[in-house]
Amino acid sequence: MTAEGPDDHQKHLAWPGRETGDPNPLLAPAMLDATAMAAMLTSIGLSAQEIEDAREHRHLELLAIEHLVLPEAAEHDLAEVAAATGLSTAQISQLWRSLGFVEPRPGDRIFTAADVDMLRTIGQLLELGLIDDELTVQMARVIGSSLSRVASALIDAVDPAEPTHRRFGGPDRDGDDFASVAPLLLPTLLQVMDFVWRRHVQAEARARMARDHAGTDPDQRAVGFADLVGFTALSQQITAHELAGVVDRFEAIAYDTVSELGGRVVKMIGDEVMFSVPDERAAAEIALTLSETYRDDDEMSDVRVGLAAGPVLQREADLFGPVVNRASRIVNLAFPGSVVCSEEIHLALADDPAFLWKPIGSRNLKNIGKVPLYALRRDSEPVRDKSSRQEAEGRRAERREARVTEIESRREARHQRGGPR
Repeated sequence: MTAEGPDDHQKHLAWPGRETGDPNPLLAPAMLDATAMAAMLTSIGLSAQEIEDAREHRHLELLAIEHLVLPEAAEHDLAEVAAATGLSTAQISQLWRSLGFVEPRPGDRIFTAADVDMLRTIGQLLELGLIDDELTVQMARVIGSSLSRVASALIDAVDPAEPTHRRFGGPDRDGDDFASVAPLLLPTLLQVMDFVWRRHVQAEARARMARDHAGTDPDQRAVGFADLVGFTALSQQITAHELAGVVDRFEAIAYDTVSELGGRVVKMIGDEVMFSVPDERAAAEIALTLSETYRDDDEMSDVRVGLAAGPVLQREADLFGPVVNRASRIVNLAFPGSVVCSEEIHLALADDPAFLWKPIGSRNLKNIGKVPLYALRRDSEPVRDKSSRQEAEGRRAERREARVTEIESRREARHQRGGPR
């Protein structure tokens, strides 16, 4: 598999003049205004009514992207694809579902020539015995889930209501300009995904070899959950776009902190991040750093963190098992700004002079039972009495209130200019 560049990408597109060697207008480097973009869309076969409707609803950029990424017509139904690929209709339907698409119904012409080529290749690999049905479906689920998130993030960035000029141009440009750079950006994105995938495969292989050489159990992990305090209340006070900014900030801190300290973000669950790391000390360092970083960030509330360790089931980049359940339950018992650990974490680090522990007794965890828990803090961190904690919380509350006031002011200013509140 080789990285696909802009020139390779052109073979998937059709445009007037292609046969005579004229350059593809969709890949022209010059920026296009809305009029030029409409002409471009007309040149690839869209009707004037479709273009006008998209312009009226401020969807011109989305229309352009839709036809850039999937320019071929969907002409084949399930039976035709089965006949052309050697796969059964049941196999095709299962693969399509696993990739995250709506299950094809008999007679629905939803498959393009590129879809047929892809499924034919899978059929050939299955016939040769190089892969089996279970592996194929498993990989389809992983690929579909991961690329769905990439696609969603890209389309979110095109939202005309968002200030996309911060990401795709200067302050004198608006969201429609994204469509003019999309012809260049989308092929580049394919190259980036190919590159990142290769690097992740290399990193996973290297990590597996390192664990084997060290003789450690590859299933042994420390798992943590960090939960953003006060998120529900904040979500009731600000708009969806402003809330998205809070979530973006939360995710950015989580990814930066966890990755820098040798861990992996397993997934984001709304206002909660799940992370894992091979050893307990790194887990404790990540948990404490997350707590400190969010506490010191004027834009964010505190987080509370729960940690547990032991053997886990790793499947499709996610983690499962009792350890995950314990960590998930523990975080719900932690106070804002605190880190609470299971007994395995405490036993592994009890002699480490960098950490101090406070037993908080055995607590009843839902569907698990009573387990001993311990609050963790750094040895260098001063003990804060109740009044100092209240003062700190008061300062954070003031910052949050000031932020909400600022958001309300911006909302009112938009309303006065005739925009949405």
